[in-house]
Amino acid sequence: MNEPDIPVGQIVVGKAIKPTGVHGELQVEIMSDVPDRFSVGMAVLLDGTERRIQRASAVHKGRINLKLEGIGDRDQAEGFRDMLLTIPMEAAPELPEGTFYHYQIIDMEVLTPGGDKIGSIVDVLPVGDNDVYVVRGDGGEVLVPGLEDVVLEVDTENKRMIVVLPDGL
Repeated sequence: MNEPDIPVGQIVVGKAIKPTGVHGELQVEIMSDVPDRFSVGMAVLLDGTERRIQRASAVHKGRINLKLEGIGDRDQAEGFRDMLLTIPMEAAPELPEGTFYHYQIIDMEVLTPGGDKIGSIVDVLPVGDNDVYVVRGDGGEVLVPGLEDVVLEVDTENKRMIVVLPDGL
């Protein structure tokens, strides 16, 4: 995801969709693969303020209802509609080797093994068991599957990815 309003140093974990109930709960679209991300007692940032989760419903269709510290009624909750819930990057768990957070991939330069620039990654689409990288360059937009036989190297430090494009891309 490439949202323009993501604070520097933050990872998006959810989006407040709408208020629910009368006690300040928010329906949140989940944007995190971490199973206990929205457990009671965990902290998230909403509009730059750290808020602890006081109550959480069961997940249903990729959404969860959360009662967050400091939001007391429906009117207050309404003020957070469409806002992103984030966590500091340093609070994100370390991923297994060969897997990456989307923020690490966005804006990465994509090259062929010969060093020719294909473009830069502008979005990451979760599709089935692997991601698909949306690469935009001089030749337009290319969808690159995040498969081992396509992605040869990912260098997060230098923001560079080496790929072998399948025939037809």
